[in-house]
Amino acid sequence: MKALFQRLITDFHESKPKTVVPRDYKIPLDSQKIISLIGVRRCGKTHLCYALINELRKTVDPLNLIYLNFEDDRLFDITLADLDHLMEGYYALYPDKRDERVYLFLDEVQNIPQWERYIRRIHDTLNVRIFVTGSSLRLLSKEIATSLRGRTLSYEIFPFSFAEYLRFHQVEVNLNSSKSISYIEHAFAKYLTQGGFAETFEQDEDIQQRIWRDYLDLIIYRDLIERYDIKNTHLLRHLIKYSLSNIGTLVSINKLFNEYKGRGHKLSKDTLYQYFGYLEDAYAMFSVPIFRNSVQEEQRNPKKIYAIDNGFKTLLNTSLSDDLSKLYENLVFLQLRRNHREVYYYKGVQEVDFYVPGKQARLINVSVNIEGAKTFDREINGLVEGMKYMKLDSAELVTQHRDEQIEVDGKCINLIPLWRWLLAD
Repeated sequence: MKALFQRLITDFHESKPKTVVPRDYKIPLDSQKIISLIGVRRCGKTHLCYALINELRKTVDPLNLIYLNFEDDRLFDITLADLDHLMEGYYALYPDKRDERVYLFLDEVQNIPQWERYIRRIHDTLNVRIFVTGSSLRLLSKEIATSLRGRTLSYEIFPFSFAEYLRFHQVEVNLNSSKSISYIEHAFAKYLTQGGFAETFEQDEDIQQRIWRDYLDLIIYRDLIERYDIKNTHLLRHLIKYSLSNIGTLVSINKLFNEYKGRGHKLSKDTLYQYFGYLEDAYAMFSVPIFRNSVQEEQRNPKKIYAIDNGFKTLLNTSLSDDLSKLYENLVFLQLRRNHREVYYYKGVQEVDFYVPGKQARLINVSVNIEGAKTFDREINGLVEGMKYMKLDSAELVTQHRDEQIEVDGKCINLIPLWRWLLAD
């Protein structure tokens, strides 16, 4: 095993630096904590490692950098005991590096049972800076917090944001240029339905759908069924299809339970709660609770569900004509979730799509077309009600085209097209 690690390390050192598109994450390069990068499969964690390695190469001897991907078939079935040969093999190649700081990148490390025991030990005993990535449920934030016992900083990684999507396609962002705005709006029309998985970019529709389907199979089989030994795979598949097809809608477990029972499914409410929890843990979907002053009240109300990427909605939808509003809403949620751990919806007399608490609290409604008087009044009145309740002076209404600022009852509401909102946010 030591010889294999030495060969992989040598191959990495002899390889050329990878060309990558910069992502909008600020990951510390020299933290005394173990850096954990966590997210859904294929969202770009590996390329983010390459970007960090490229940055380190500017100031660090490349021989002090180690990268291993544990989805390499040559590393299948290795054990915790085998890991002990990793750093020993490296120091056998470069004995003088024992006195220098080494940067260790371990990609998809969750494939090794009890990997965290080895990571804890070398973190505490060697002069190493450690970066680990993981996709499956075996590398959850809550599990890392326990297994690494305060030694880690965790970063959630998402598929490409719209700003990153433009960077990938080399679209210049100049909001003072009509030409630039034309290219931005053209790119946004594609991003809205195709989402942010980089592997699908510049592919035709058939290939995109095959890629999305493969991703779902990875999530279902490798991240859910294998780990939890799920027997009712038919129910799990149906829940995934239901969740990803109904983004932005309220979900009541009680109602869903009665619906499934009526169709003849054998299940319990606990099973539904568990399966929804599994989907969230795998970063396939998210649930947004209502904002209330007590956890009990939050739990009694239905939650809104959102998908990790608009591409899954496109895959599972037969017609997009009636769902533009849901695609818009999902993009707004994802952008908020990139920057905030807590996202809620608000409901008084009327509902507001999103509320983000904090010192710079935000209320946001999303509506593609607000030209009709009834729609306009509903969206505005909901925001005004929410602002009065939350004691806020301003709110946002994300739209397809309207770009202006209005004042209602002494409150400021910013109307802004989604593409511009995504770049400003």
